[in-house]
Amino acid sequence: MLRNVAAGIDGTPESLAAAHWAAQEALRRGVALSLVHAWRSHPRPAPYVPLGSTEHQWAEQLLKEAVDSVRAAHPVLGISARTVCEAPVPALLTAAEEAELLVLGSLGLGGLAGFVTGSVSQRVVGRCTRPVVLVRAGQSTADEHLPAVDGVAPEEIPEIPFRAVVLGLDLSQPCDELLEFAFDAARRRAADLRVVHVFKAPSGPVPGPGGPAAEEEALVAALRPWRGKHPDVSVTETVVEGRAGAELVRAATGAGLVVVGRRTGTGRAGPGPHIGPVTHAVLHHVHCPVAVVPHP
Repeated sequence: MLRNVAAGIDGTPESLAAAHWAAQEALRRGVALSLVHAWRSHPRPAPYVPLGSTEHQWAEQLLKEAVDSVRAAHPVLGISARTVCEAPVPALLTAAEEAELLVLGSLGLGGLAGFVTGSVSQRVVGRCTRPVVLVRAGQSTADEHLPAVDGVAPEEIPEIPFRAVVLGLDLSQPCDELLEFAFDAARRRAADLRVVHVFKAPSGPVPGPGGPAAEEEALVAALRPWRGKHPDVSVTETVVEGRAGAELVRAATGAGLVVVGRRTGTGRAGPGPHIGPVTHAVLHHVHCPVAVVPHP
């Protein structure tokens, strides 16, 4: 089956930002873009539907405006679009199954609020079997690149180097899917890859060698085969002791993309869809796009 990059549209500024980010990613991957808008039928039209218009007509209009905006910015990109009369979460999960990744908008509330807990985006992230990228409103193509010097024209922005890709890696559960996504993202952007491993020192004495040196050695060993597969990617490793969520948020400063994992098996939260505390913290506090990669 021919793959694409999918994005969910709901008429909000953050979903439009997600659509434009998805368009850029589709161009990088050489695939088409699929835009999806889910709407629900009600006995009476919702208050946001203009007078004289049905909910279906309003849904089609929202989707058309998004398509027109993306097509104006990326005229050579193949774009498909469809409205689905279904609840947003199952509709987006279905769209993701036909895509290489799904891109969604995230409410950029900032501070402790982050994006709204219980939102469609969070529920999709917790269930999706494909990578999901969360993009905040206001994100633009220029934000993926390092700051431009004065006098640079907009058409010259793609030539400016990309900001680094930051990968949060837990060595206690190696994940090929997570490493492959991060290395591939850095390769496609010709960006540096910064791998961050955060460990917590044991409270009591531990027999044998340990500490930061041992963690650094383990990280180097875990990355060695991936460096061989992607020799053109510049990689730096950071090992730090502390709280993983807080350290990853700190490491994300100035990044163009942050990559974290989500375990699909049974964890401390029990069986079923859930987002781990580290990924949850990153989604709440990191301002650049965040890719959540599911893995066993």
